[in-house]
Amino acid sequence: MQIGDITLENNLFLAPMAGVTDKPFRNLCRQLGAGLAVSEMVTANTALWHTSKTRHRLDHEGEKVPCAVQIAGADPEMLANAARLNADAGAQIIDINMGCPAKKVCGLMAGSALLKDELLVKKILDAVVAAVDIPVTLKIRTGWDKQSRNAMKIAKLAEDSGIKMLTIHGRTRACGYKGNVEYETVKEIKSRISIPVVANGDIKTPFDAVKVLEETAVDGIMVGRAAQGNPWLFREIKYYLDHGEPPARPTLQEVGQIMLAHMRNLHTFYGEYTGVRVARKHIGWYCKQHGIKLFLQKVYKVESADEQLLVVEDFFSKQHEIEEEKAA
Repeated sequence: MQIGDITLENNLFLAPMAGVTDKPFRNLCRQLGAGLAVSEMVTANTALWHTSKTRHRLDHEGEKVPCAVQIAGADPEMLANAARLNADAGAQIIDINMGCPAKKVCGLMAGSALLKDELLVKKILDAVVAAVDIPVTLKIRTGWDKQSRNAMKIAKLAEDSGIKMLTIHGRTRACGYKGNVEYETVKEIKSRISIPVVANGDIKTPFDAVKVLEETAVDGIMVGRAAQGNPWLFREIKYYLDHGEPPARPTLQEVGQIMLAHMRNLHTFYGEYTGVRVARKHIGWYCKQHGIKLFLQKVYKVESADEQLLVVEDFFSKQHEIEEEKAA
């Protein structure tokens, strides 16, 4: 798949999710089959870039290329400057956030709130595209609410402004993450613009991915919440697309190995104190996805990185022994 002059390994995308898609998780999803993993959104207000949270979001050292950075804001000049600075720092793709439904983002007239002001959307797109020599992409929803669906108009503005790819979450901002995804809307937009279109929303299984690709004729699919605790979903989707049959699920042993490697990377990336706490939520997601709940209460109380690793490693070692006894 092409984004401007950049060729991706495949058409499977990890969605940008604040507090989730940090560098360790992006790298993991890329290793397990994602063709592109977009960063957590970074504010366009550079006065806030000194915070620890934003510094981590701007850290792309050692990340697999291409590196895609998502920026968020409502001021065209600020967004253009943020795009320029990220490009100078090594980003190969800039993604503009006009899809986030969070109240604290929309309250600043950023994210999906921008869809209410098509003139401002046009100014932002023109400013960011003109500011950098790398591809600029855009992520949107179908509109602010069901009475003001304007995704088609925004898509046309994006195409005319030089946006190289459009990602559409098939719900309005008012819908949040509830209700049916409007894939008919996504299909219509794809049929009427020439730039690549990526579909996002409720793609939870390889079967969902194939169905969306076939029914909408989009160029790619983006997975968000379904990848939490389930990063091998990309590998499974890729296998199903390549072979036409369901892939094998990871063994409990593999789940443990991936969890431990992910935890070590989180500890290194954030440092022990924050790394242990960030790892807790990922452990929770892994357990929710795979029914491993027995040791959660114990692992949540652990304060050190070494002890956290030992608790998880011990649990999976015992589970492996149980499986071997059953097989014998």
